[in-house]
Amino acid sequence: MKQLSERIFYVGVNDDDKVLFEGLWPLPVGVSYNSYIVADEKVVLIDTVECGFEDEFIANIEEAVPGRQIDYLVVNHMEPDHSSLVALMLEKYPELKIVANAKTLPMLAGYYGVPEEKVMVMAEGESLSLGSCSLSFHMIPMVHWPETMVTWLAEEGTLFSGDAFGTFGSIDEDVVDTEDTFEQYRDEMMRYYSNIVGKYGGPVQTALKKLAGLDIKRVCSTHGPVWEKNISEVISLYDKMSRYETERGVCLVYGSMYGNTAAAADALAMELEALGIPYAIHDLAGNNAGELGVSGALRDVFKYDTIVVGSPTYNNGIYPPVETFMKALQARMIKNRRFYAFGSYTWAGASVRLLNEMASTMNFEILGAGLSFPQAYTREKVDMAAVAQLLR
Repeated sequence: MKQLSERIFYVGVNDDDKVLFEGLWPLPVGVSYNSYIVADEKVVLIDTVECGFEDEFIANIEEAVPGRQIDYLVVNHMEPDHSSLVALMLEKYPELKIVANAKTLPMLAGYYGVPEEKVMVMAEGESLSLGSCSLSFHMIPMVHWPETMVTWLAEEGTLFSGDAFGTFGSIDEDVVDTEDTFEQYRDEMMRYYSNIVGKYGGPVQTALKKLAGLDIKRVCSTHGPVWEKNISEVISLYDKMSRYETERGVCLVYGSMYGNTAAAADALAMELEALGIPYAIHDLAGNNAGELGVSGALRDVFKYDTIVVGSPTYNNGIYPPVETFMKALQARMIKNRRFYAFGSYTWAGASVRLLNEMASTMNFEILGAGLSFPQAYTREKVDMAAVAQLLR
């Protein structure tokens, strides 16, 4: 538990044991599930945490508001990492009312059997008085589920933002950011956005415009630090990513069965280094220790303007981990990228042609026909210096 102000308490938890977020995305530095209390004449709990942390969560609540009842539970977002303990809260605090919007009703019933009479349905801009302060509610659908909303405490300039402005990574006991926190979490924030929210650039832009008129002094997301000192940097990064805006550089990704496509990728990386072209390289097959695979590659797709993809021909198609990556780009509706493909084959080459076809469906700028080479990689056979020049 951490007291953030006279009224606001952090009662969330860290999860340093989970290996994959949503069963998909690696968590090398953990993740936090953030929940908050606003204590006035009435006491409001804003979101809950993932199941498995019941005892710690209840202990945090009781430390924050000892002996007090929870009058309201605001559900900003129904994803189970934030709503799993709704039923527990109703059991422990039978008089509690859930505060949510109309799109949340069937989800509350479907996940936790919550009857409609236990829910106060809030519309856009509607407010709830707690005594000396009030909460108001603003809908941000598809950031990143259709029922998502944020909660605004005007008296403290505090935005309880749900998954918006969230990041992977557990947080320290101080909870609140310092001057250098943004740089510490920047990569994990980009990876979180690209992995979880990346498809919804349009809705994120709509939400940012809606929230632009608020005088925000504190952002309380459901993942990552509480933002006070780095608010402008956090919002600017989300704005940039949701507009698919990048910097010049190369996201170099590959999958390799027997090391020949990998050798070509490494050779290209050396040529990019020699030319001073910023790049990041990712093994999509996860053959290298510590690799984040598709998860890390997606982060750097949102960073750099050029995507270079290497794949051997596999069963007359694209190597499956590489095809998964390409489908992830399509799912996120990535825009305004340059694209180059390369890869090895044994008796018939198809992967480069098929990669270019997939890139064409996304209206990428295709930088030439690509490079398809037979059998083993050799420097004499594969001119990666010429490819690097093409990528300048």
